[in-house]
Amino acid sequence: MSQAPAIPEATRRRHDREIVALAVPAFGALVAEPLFVMADSAIVGHLGTAQLAGLGVASALLTTAVSVFVFLAYATTAAVARRVGAGDLPAAIRQGMDGIWLALLLGVGIIAVTLPLAPGIVDLFGASATAGPYATTYLRISSLGIPAMLIVLAATGVLRGLQDTRTPLYVAVGGFVANAALNAGLVYGAGLGIAGSAWGTVIAQCAMAVVYLTVVVRGARRHGASLRPDAAGIRASAQAGAPLLVRTLSLRAVLMIATAVAARLGDADIAAHQIVLSLWSLLAFALDAIAIAGQAIIGRYLGAGDTAGAREACRRMVQWGIATGVALGLLVVIARPFFLPLFSSDPTVKDIALPALLIVALSQPISGVVFVLDGVLMGAGDGPYLAGAMVVTLAVFTPVALLVPAFGGGLTALWAAMTLMMVTRMLTLWLRTRSGRWIVTGATR
Repeated sequence: MSQAPAIPEATRRRHDREIVALAVPAFGALVAEPLFVMADSAIVGHLGTAQLAGLGVASALLTTAVSVFVFLAYATTAAVARRVGAGDLPAAIRQGMDGIWLALLLGVGIIAVTLPLAPGIVDLFGASATAGPYATTYLRISSLGIPAMLIVLAATGVLRGLQDTRTPLYVAVGGFVANAALNAGLVYGAGLGIAGSAWGTVIAQCAMAVVYLTVVVRGARRHGASLRPDAAGIRASAQAGAPLLVRTLSLRAVLMIATAVAARLGDADIAAHQIVLSLWSLLAFALDAIAIAGQAIIGRYLGAGDTAGAREACRRMVQWGIATGVALGLLVVIARPFFLPLFSSDPTVKDIALPALLIVALSQPISGVVFVLDGVLMGAGDGPYLAGAMVVTLAVFTPVALLVPAFGGGLTALWAAMTLMMVTRMLTLWLRTRSGRWIVTGATR
């Protein structure tokens, strides 16, 4: 990629318009999940440090339970976009419906596992005796919203593949407003404490799923796509997403290891880690907005057989990723004095979180490249390579993170290990995009 000729001005402007048209609405939809967590953190944080620490453990577990199945959105986006490029809309939507049925089945299975095993799972991840009961309460209640969140992922993938990121934006904004209002009312107005926060989130998630289903079902009927579950189609969706499942499991393992290490550092450290991780997740989703545009654009170009357009779009999106990362890093540095008091009044928690926030700020340009290239390769359907690259990254990160407590390192050292993880990801993804082996044309890969 570094040796490629410069993109002509007219082509660059065309790519910019496409990226902005898809990425700006996608940003609003992508930040819904971290904003849900941040709203919960801000509301629960003022109940006490133990409650915030419990939320930190439970929300990390719930985010993992949902995010390991993010292939429901990403694989569907790429597959639908390819068929859009090839001009086959009915088949594109039928694939999306298979993904939605798969999402429902997976969500029910997760509830069946989480409800009885919640206390043991919380203990496994090192929650203290004071934070553990709060984590268990939040985990059990919030798990009831997992099927809705998985349906949202699958339906979002269908719409993104159809080059529609505006509808997910509208749903996300409505969901966030409802979540914040419900949480505040149930936690303080109804006096339900951390349980009220969990119930508010579940209600908001279910409402979002209903809206998405309404939109997708109308589209399916308009294009003559069947709404009935198809066993072969559901199996095909699961098989297509398997490499991305491995990739995402490895990434979530990184985040869970980081949370487990922080929990063993003490309640103040895990509370500070929850604040930093909430911001890191928000920034990551902001950068991933460009990657979402990349999935839809790259998939469409490859489906239409336009390899030159795919290469040019990839280069331009990397430039966007770097510039956005620099801007976000500067924003974190400027806003940190105002950000921390929103989540905790405990001076110890704020002192621990501050240097870790600075590390997050410095690493944002690296993150910009990582998320963009990740999205480009997803759009190309290059799941097997993404899976292998993330397994390598996990192997590099794990021993470094586990050594942090052994050598007396604190939260700052843990977030330095997180930056090493991002550097490793950047190198593996750059090598792949530079090779050109990800470029495969056609309605299917």
